[in-house]
Amino acid sequence: MERKGTAATRAKDKYNAANYDQVKFLVPKGGRAIIDEAANAADLSRNAFIAQAINEKIERDKKEQEG
Repeated sequence: MERKGTAATRAKDKYNAANYDQVKFLVPKGGRAIIDEAANAADLSRNAFIAQAINEKIERDKKEQEG
C-alpha cells in the first residue's frame, strides 16, 4: 500500500478522523466569498464562523420551542 503525506500529516488525519465529523455543503457561486468576508470581519476562520452560526441557530430554535 502506498503511503501518502508525511508522518505528521498522517497523524493529523488519523486524529481528525477519530475526533471530528466532516460536513460538506454547497453554496451558490460567490457564496463562499460572502461567508469568508463575514468570517474575516468576525476574526474567525470559515469553519469556526459556520459552526458558530449553526450553533446559534440551534439555540434560538430550542428557545422558541420551549417558550
